[in-house]
Parts: sequence; structure tokens; C-alpha cells
Amino acid sequence: MLQLSTAWRQLSDSARLLLAGKTAMAATIAWLTVSWIPLAEDQYAYYAPLGAIVSMYTTVAASVKSGAQALLGLAVGIGLGVLGITMVINGVPIVAALAIVIAAGVLMGGLTALGAGRDWVAVAALFVMLLSGPDVEEYSLSYLLSVLWGVLVGVVVNLVVVPPLYLRRAGNQLAVLRDAVVSALNSVADQLEAPQSNTATISIDTGRLTRVVDDVSFEVKSADESSRANPRARWYRDQLHGTGREMQSLQLISAHANDVARVLGRLEESDETRLHGEVRAKCIAAIRACTVLVGTLDGAHVDRELCAAAESAVDEFLVSLYEAPSEQVTFRSEVWTVGFALRWILDASRPPAGSENT
Repeated sequence: MLQLSTAWRQLSDSARLLLAGKTAMAATIAWLTVSWIPLAEDQYAYYAPLGAIVSMYTTVAASVKSGAQALLGLAVGIGLGVLGITMVINGVPIVAALAIVIAAGVLMGGLTALGAGRDWVAVAALFVMLLSGPDVEEYSLSYLLSVLWGVLVGVVVNLVVVPPLYLRRAGNQLAVLRDAVVSALNSVADQLEAPQSNTATISIDTGRLTRVVDDVSFEVKSADESSRANPRARWYRDQLHGTGREMQSLQLISAHANDVARVLGRLEESDETRLHGEVRAKCIAAIRACTVLVGTLDGAHVDRELCAAAESAVDEFLVSLYEAPSEQVTFRSEVWTVGFALRWILDASRPPAGSENT
């Protein structure tokens, strides 16, 4: 039942529904208008919708790139098909020629430079050899021109009809990452505040945090890609830049949060190495203050009062560490690492100079 629910969510995704509608529109338009293209024979018009389909991707930039790569792959495949027919004309058995051409097409498909066109090399060669009949030149030219027209129609439709811009999705995922980092830091502070025992330790789910970072990074990159060659992006430049900055900040913060948990976890393994007294209290206060600040991150915006409070708390922790007697801090260099990590969390939470803050 859960799998059905997941499948339904994937099928009913608004971006996917929009892509399906635009692909259907582009394929239909390409089919109806390919007759306008000189040298493209009507009997091969069905290749135009194919071009529209292969060029329709979730972003305009990807449509242009994949469409161009598909055309390149088709051109290479057509060339191989023509070569195969030439071999047959010169006496090579058609079975042998077909095998050679298909093998060559699959080998050519290994060229990464062809990108999305790699899968079309062998297919195009096969079509030319088996479907062109006696009019090889006419078929090959019509094939390529029809697909070209379909690609152009697909790119134009993707550009004109609600060109996708995935800022909202990226923003939602950034909120998920922000909450995950806040939860991790709060967990560290909670564990430090818990009653101490010889078996106490500090730990966070670093695997989950890493997975969230990877997932959110993908969404932010998708948002950035969707802005390329997208006329709608001009109205969202500041939001796009803010999204990228926040992603960079949260990546750094999550890494430093892992460092804080790792070092404190090692120190808390025994009563001899764990923090005591004022140093422990100041460490907890610094983590709490940084956590509150991280929870308010929003692109280029930062709360000045919260930033000042976090900076003060981290400074107090570092001062207490410097002045603490040896019975409160055994492995002082290890604890300095925690202080520096908190300072880096604070620095990563600040917007770049000249950015807006509150």
C-alpha cells in the first residue's frame, strides 16, 4: 500500500504533470507543422513528434542540451546506416553489414560527448538500413530534418509555456536541511545536559544528516539549472542567489555540527575526559545560541540580535576554556576544536558582506 501511495505521489507531482502536458502539446504541434519544412517528406512526418519527445526535459537548459545531443547521435547513426547500405551495394551480405553497423553504433554510443544522443546512434543506423528502401538520401535527410523540427518545437514549447523554475521545491528542501541541522545541534546540547554516567556519550545520526545534505544539494542544483535560459528567472535573481548562499552555509554548518558531536562524543566516553563545571555549562549555552541562530537562516537574511547573542555565547565559552582549571578540562586541545567549530558555525550563518540582514 505504501508503494502505491509513493507511486501516486510521483505520478501526481505538479512538475511532472506540467511536463507531460507540454510534451503532448509539443509532439502534436511538431506532427501538424512538420510539412512546413522543405525536403522533409510527409511520409516520414512521424519522426517530428519523436524529436519533440526526446528534447522535452524538466528544464529549458536541459531541453536545449539533450535536443542537440540527440541530433548529434542521430546524425552519427544515419552516417553509419548509409555506410552499411554502401557495404551491401558493394557485395557485403546484408546480415553481416547489419551486424557490423549495429556493433559500431553501440561502440559509438560509448562516447560520453554524445550525452543523451548515445542511445540513438545504433537505433538511427538500424532505421536507415531497414526502413530507407531505395531512397536512402531522401529518407536520411527527411529523418534528420523531421527530428530537428521536433526538437526545435519542443525547446520553444518548454521555453514559452510556463518554463519550469524549481525555487519553491529548493526552498522547501532547504527548510528540511535547516531543521535537520537544528535537530542535530539540539541533540548534542540535550545529551550534554543529561545526567552524567560513566557510559554517557554524545552522538548524532550523521548518516541521515549526510543524506539530507545530498538530497537538498540536488534540489538546489536543479533550481539553479532551471534558471538558465529561463525568462522567468529575471524576476527571481535575488531569491536564486539567496538559495545558493543558504545551501553553502548549511553544508558548512552541518559539517561543523558533525565535528562538534564527534569530538564531544569522544570526550564524553569517560568521566576523566568529559567537560565539567563552568566550561560544560558555557559549551551548552554556546551550542544552544548557535542552534537558535541556524534555525533562523533565510538566504541573505540574519537576525542581528541572535547573531550577537550567539557570538557572545561562543566567546564566553572560549574564555571559560582558556581560564578553566585542569580539573574541568583534561584534553584542552580537543575542546578548542569544539570552540572553533562553533565559531565556524557562527561565521557560516552570517550573510556575505553587503547582503541584507535584519
